[in-house]
Amino acid sequence: MRKFPKPTEQEADEGPQKVSFQIANGNTRQTCILQTALPTKAQAQKYLMANWPMIEKMARDALAAGAAEDGKIRLTVGCAA
Repeated sequence: MRKFPKPTEQEADEGPQKVSFQIANGNTRQTCILQTALPTKAQAQKYLMANWPMIEKMARDALAAGAAEDGKIRLTVGCAA
């Protein structure tokens, strides 16, 4: 497995990262936010792409359950760097 470089001081100060994505919802797009425990935006984005089927299912399940807050679906995953 590839090792990521250590987070910069700014990234360490920012803390865990969020990434946004959208899923289709009929003729519209639904905004989703994935909160990770990863220290850099690049790691969070890579996690999203590597685990897309699982994350998309989580987002669709939340959408079906009506769990949107302020028009956005918020998901949280605990992942290690």
